[in-house]
Amino acid sequence: MFVTDIRKEFYDVVVNQRVALFVSPDIDALCACKVLQALFHCDQVQYTLVPVAGWQDLGTAFMEHKEQYQYFVLINCGANVDLLETLQPEEDSVFFICDTHRPVDVVNVYNDTQIKLLIKQDDDLGVPSYDDIFRDDEEDEEGDGDDSGNESDGSAEPSGKRRRYDEALYLFYFQAALVMFELAWVMSKDTKDMLWWSVIGVTDQWVHDKIPHMKYVTDIATLQRHVSRHNHRNEDEENSLSIDCMRITFEYDLRLVLYQHWSLYESICNSCYTSCSFKLWSINGQKKLQEFLADMGLPLKQVRQKFNSMDMSIKENLREVIEESANKFSMKDIRVQTFAVNFGFKNRFLASDVVHAAAALLENVEKDEMPTDNFIKALDCLSRSNLERLHLGIDLAKKKLKAIQQTVASCICTNLILSQGPFLYCHLLEGTPDVKLFSKPLALTLLCKYLLKAFICSTRNKRFCFIRSFFGRAFEKAAESTSSRTLHDHFDTSGKSLQHSIMGCDHTHISTRQPVEGRADQSFCNVCLL
Repeated sequence: MFVTDIRKEFYDVVVNQRVALFVSPDIDALCACKVLQALFHCDQVQYTLVPVAGWQDLGTAFMEHKEQYQYFVLINCGANVDLLETLQPEEDSVFFICDTHRPVDVVNVYNDTQIKLLIKQDDDLGVPSYDDIFRDDEEDEEGDGDDSGNESDGSAEPSGKRRRYDEALYLFYFQAALVMFELAWVMSKDTKDMLWWSVIGVTDQWVHDKIPHMKYVTDIATLQRHVSRHNHRNEDEENSLSIDCMRITFEYDLRLVLYQHWSLYESICNSCYTSCSFKLWSINGQKKLQEFLADMGLPLKQVRQKFNSMDMSIKENLREVIEESANKFSMKDIRVQTFAVNFGFKNRFLASDVVHAAAALLENVEKDEMPTDNFIKALDCLSRSNLERLHLGIDLAKKKLKAIQQTVASCICTNLILSQGPFLYCHLLEGTPDVKLFSKPLALTLLCKYLLKAFICSTRNKRFCFIRSFFGRAFEKAAESTSSRTLHDHFDTSGKSLQHSIMGCDHTHISTRQPVEGRADQSFCNVCLL
C-alpha cells in the first residue's frame, strides 16, 4: 500500500527499531541512503546496511537477516515484483520500499499489512482499481482454484479471482533521494549535505537518461527553492565560516562532461552531446570540430591543457563564447540547468561531475575488488570529508568516458549496429577493448544511449525510441519462446543477461524499441534494452 504520511507511517515506526537497509548499487540509491543514514544517526537508530546488486543478492540478504530484523527498508529495489512471493517472509516482517523502477507490481500496491510503498502521490499515479486488477473467474470455476498471494486482510488475491494486470504505475517517475530529503525537510532536520545528496540523485536520473526532461526541470525547480532557503537561512554566518564551508548554487552550465576537471578539448570529444552533433567518428566531424574551435577564437594550447591552467581572461567568459559558437553549429541545447557546490575556495564540482565519479567508483573494474568494497567507496565519495576519493572517481570516470567514446566510434565506423526489423542490434565481440567495463549496468546504459544517439545522427532514419518499462516483460517472453538461457537478476527490467542470441526469432510481437547488446563474459552478456 502507499504511505500517505511518510513521517508518521514510516520514520516514526522505525525510529525505535532495528532496521535492515537494502540498497541497490545506483547513484540515486546511494544518495537516498546517505540522507537516511544522516537521519538515523541523528536519532540513534540501529541499522545494518547491505548492498544488493540483484534479486539473488536481495534474497540472500533477506535470508541472512530475517531472524534479526522485523523492519526492512529497500531503496531502488523490490517494487516491480510480488515481493512477498519472492522472499516468502514471516507474517510480522514489514517492508518499506522506496523504488524508482517501473512498473510497480500491483500486488505490492494492494498489500496493506506488510508492503509500504514510499512513493510520492502528488500526481495521478493511474493505479487501477482493485476490481479492475482482479476479476472473478467463470462461475463454473468459481471457488475451485487455490488461494494465491498472502492471506492478509485486504492484501491477498482472493479465491476465485485472478489478476488482469501484472504491473501498474509505469508512467510515473520520481527520485528516491528527493523523497528522503523531503522527509528530512518535513522533520526540520535537513542540512546542506542532505540537500546536495538529493541534487546528485536527481542529476543522476538526468545523466543516465532515466526520466523525461520535463520531469528533470520540475525537480530542479523544487530543489532550487530549497537551495535558496538554505543560502539565506544563515547568510551572515556563512560569510564568517572557514575555508571548509559548503555552498550550493543553481546555475546554467555547459553540457560538457567533467570539463572543469579535464581539458576543454577532451571534454568536447568525449561528451555525447557534442560528439554526436559533430559526428566526431568521421573525418568531416573532426573538421567541424576544428572549425568550431576556430570560431570561438581560443588558442589550441589553451583548449588542450587542463581547465584549471587556462588563462583567467579566457575562463571568465568561456561559457558565453562557447554558447555563441554552439548556436552557429546547431547546438542550441549546449546549456543546461544544474547545480554546483563549493567546498571552501579550492574545490568546486558540478552535480554531474559527482554522478560520473561515483558511478566510476561503483563499477570500477581496474582492481579485482568485491562489489561491496566498490559500493562503500562510491558511498564515501559523496561526503565532503572524502574529496580525495571523489577526485579518484573523476579520474576513473575520464577513462570510462574515453572507452565509451572509442567503442561508439568503432561501432559506427565498422557498421556493427544492425537493423533487425523494428530493432537495432549491436554485438560487442569477445576481445573488444574495455568489454569488461560494459558488463556493468551503468556503463552499459551510457554506452547504449550514446550508441543510439550516434546512430540516429549518422543515418537518414531519424526515428527515436521512448523508454517503456513493459519492454523488459516482453523480452522475458521472447527469451522463453526461443529457449534462450537468460538471467533475470536486474532490478531494472530493461537489463537482462543471456547466453544464446535471439537474433533469429520473430521480434514483431515484442515492441518497436531498439535493444543494444553488450558482451560481458564468455558465458553471459548483459543486454540493455533502449
